[in-house]
Amino acid sequence: MNNGEIIQKGIEDFKNIQRHMFIAKEENASKTYASLKDDYIFLKALLNSLGVNLTEIDKIKE
Repeated sequence: MNNGEIIQKGIEDFKNIQRHMFIAKEENASKTYASLKDDYIFLKALLNSLGVNLTEIDKIKE
């Protein structure tokens, strides 16, 4: 897997995790939200280290 593929997969995963985080927050599923947030932070760090600008796609405002 090359960097482009890693970035594409990471962005897709990042988008999906954010979607699930919004659902968990709506449902007051705090344990699920906290678990997803761990994955979100990890992916955010990974994508940042690969030089991806997340400004436009990061919808979690905490």
